[in-house]
Amino acid sequence: QVQLVESGGGLVQAGSSLRLSCAASGRTWRRCSMGWFRQAPKKEREFVAAISWSGGTTYYADSVKGRFTISRDNAKNTVSLQMTNLKPEDTAVYYCAADLDGSLSGSYYYTARWDYWGQGTQVTVSS
Repeated sequence: QVQLVESGGGLVQAGSSLRLSCAASGRTWRRCSMGWFRQAPKKEREFVAAISWSGGTTYYADSVKGRFTISRDNAKNTVSLQMTNLKPEDTAVYYCAADLDGSLSGSYYYTARWDYWGQGTQVTVSS
């Protein structure tokens, strides 16, 4: 079992930065790929970013590439999402996820692939 708890969301103005954190626990989490997804009102949950168990491989959605950075600290049991130059369209509930396949091979952008989810943290970007 892997437990995930997100924090760091809030209300910010467009152009601002925000850092989300995901506290992970459980015996196997360090071998998991970790990801961030988001869900805006009346929209499906979508992929944002992912990182392999070693941190050596990362992927980003085109909409956030160059603005968001995913990282992990296995010693501190945390995964972070640094978000810069935020836009109103980034407004959503952001979810941390863990995949027991730590390699990030295959269709990592599908929500069904991911095994564990946090409860989410709200990010609101005003124009």
